[in-house]
Amino acid sequence: MQALTYQGKDHVEVKNVEAPKIQRGDDMIVRITVTGICGSDLHLYKNGISLSEDYIIGHEPMGIVEEVGPEVKNVKKGDRVVIPFNVGCGDCFYCNNQMESQCDNSNPHSDNGSLFGYSEQFGNYPGGQAEYLRVPYADFTSFVVPESSELEDENVLFLSDVVPTAYWSVEHSGVKQDDTVVILGAGPIGLMAQKFAWIKGAKRVISIDHVPHRLEHAKRTNNVETYNFEEHDEIGGFLHQSTQGGADVVIDCVGMDGTVASSDHGPSNDQNISPIITASESVRKFGTIQLTGVYGINADNFPIGDLFGRNVSLKMGQAPVIHLMPELYNMIENNEFDPTDIITHKMDLKDAPEAYDIFDKKSDNNIKVVLKP
Repeated sequence: MQALTYQGKDHVEVKNVEAPKIQRGDDMIVRITVTGICGSDLHLYKNGISLSEDYIIGHEPMGIVEEVGPEVKNVKKGDRVVIPFNVGCGDCFYCNNQMESQCDNSNPHSDNGSLFGYSEQFGNYPGGQAEYLRVPYADFTSFVVPESSELEDENVLFLSDVVPTAYWSVEHSGVKQDDTVVILGAGPIGLMAQKFAWIKGAKRVISIDHVPHRLEHAKRTNNVETYNFEEHDEIGGFLHQSTQGGADVVIDCVGMDGTVASSDHGPSNDQNISPIITASESVRKFGTIQLTGVYGINADNFPIGDLFGRNVSLKMGQAPVIHLMPELYNMIENNEFDPTDIITHKMDLKDAPEAYDIFDKKSDNNIKVVLKP
């Protein structure tokens, strides 16, 4: 089969590789019909997370079930399924308590949770930017699109990651009626989080980025305030002042290696934590910071004293998305929000290296790329 493979920093290739096979009784094989490139994939692309050569990337897939193992009960050949980026067993304490991103049984390699296409460290499950994907724990690690659904693939694809991750970020941060919310990053997750902040009743939603076309998109589609941090010497201080003492909630959708300006603090020795610094400068006392962007290693210069001294709550982590997929599917079906307005590029899988270059450089007014094998 054809699959996108990692070949080193800034280098991916579509190669012929062996197609996946059923390995356990609860496996299924899915023929991928559409898959997304995620901002988290850029951490792999830029070599921010160690990955072996020829590893298959991708954790935003959906498609048609081609084969199921003998223990699979709820999914059958021919079903249209969205595959969450979480890999969950469905039986452990965490999976049974809506914390499936920290499944106890799906990652034999570390105490981290598991996800598709994200290295041996995160479970060693080859990814979905390919023609076929092996899905373990098929009954739990999937969402079956109802046969009666008239929604196109692109309408439900982002149930794999973007939509539930953004939704969970807003829920987990505790956004409530009349809150002021600052969202760092106007990429796919940030744009979707803006929608959910409004849905939760925020009175003011502020988007921070430095890419003009992303800020324009945020203002046009989500009716948020937008600020380009490159136009402000101290964006954190500016936000603190303009929100009369700080935002109730700051959601960091940037993560390590991202670019967000901050005042009076340099980046850490081992990674760029400027989004966290900006968040600490712009949140109010007793406010909340939610870290959704990926931080894969420890960091120096973490502003623990500032956060402690001002009673700021810090929340973070890999979103547990599997339990949210049915609820969010219903919201999409009921036209409560449009998940497709972030799509700017639809490309063939064979053109994935070009797609990564576009996505990485944010060229051609790019926000989100979907690939079709």
